[in-house]
Amino acid sequence: MLKINKNDKYANITVPNKWVGRTIEDLLKTELHVPKKMLHHWRMNKSLYYKEETLPWSVKVTPGDTLSIPIYEEEDNPIPSLDLPLDILYEDEDILVINKPAGLNTHPVNHEDTQTLTNAVSHYFLVNSIKTKPRHIHRLDKDTSGAILFAKHAYAGAILDEALADGQIKRTYAALVCGIMKKDYGTVNAPIGRDRHTAGRMRVSQSGKNAITHYRVDNRIMRANRTLVSCRLETGRTHQIRVHMSHIGHPLVNDVLYGGKKDSHMKGQALHAYKLNFLQPLTKERLQVECPIPWSL
Repeated sequence: MLKINKNDKYANITVPNKWVGRTIEDLLKTELHVPKKMLHHWRMNKSLYYKEETLPWSVKVTPGDTLSIPIYEEEDNPIPSLDLPLDILYEDEDILVINKPAGLNTHPVNHEDTQTLTNAVSHYFLVNSIKTKPRHIHRLDKDTSGAILFAKHAYAGAILDEALADGQIKRTYAALVCGIMKKDYGTVNAPIGRDRHTAGRMRVSQSGKNAITHYRVDNRIMRANRTLVSCRLETGRTHQIRVHMSHIGHPLVNDVLYGGKKDSHMKGQALHAYKLNFLQPLTKERLQVECPIPWSL
């Protein structure tokens, strides 16, 4: 784990022993994974410091010295602000994890759409003098609740986007499904595509995109004829858990679109992102953030 402290717009990184003898440029590209556009900007503006000097990037580093990278630079935030209380699960200088309620979109779908979680985070940035724009790293369907990860600046966003694409951000969902599942665990490997007959609906289709969901039974609720399962995604297709659970005969409770029984006590389908496991984008500390299930069993 890297030792880092923030000073104004800079993250000051103490060079660890394992970096000995490597050049600044090599570290920026292979250890810190700085995007090319950002590297170019830093080079042109001579805004990177090593030992408090603007030295050539060909210089080899020494353990214990300080490498300062300007990742906390201010930027315009064009996202309209929405004054909505946030349930913050985790926060540090680089990231924010929010518990999204059901019934709220993750981000705007057009320029007129300002009633979303991203707009609420934009307001939070404004009142807390975080002078950047919020970046959601992944999304949840409007009627799915749970943990969503936001980056507080462009560098963290780039690192986390790459981690998500590489499958390094592990997302676990709680799903309350109709019926009593017989198997304790299993995997649904079935491609998903759009349902041409019903707008907004997806379906298992051999011409669709590869989709894999792993599930584990956590609780069989015999009195209610329901099963609580944990689901982990290998892929991130639209409505993936909803489609896959319906496909194996156990649609989500209150998910009428996919054949689930309606529950008037629930807002949205019974699907909740309850766990995120990932590396902090700067320090590389392993983080696990959990979010309580919002419905009673």
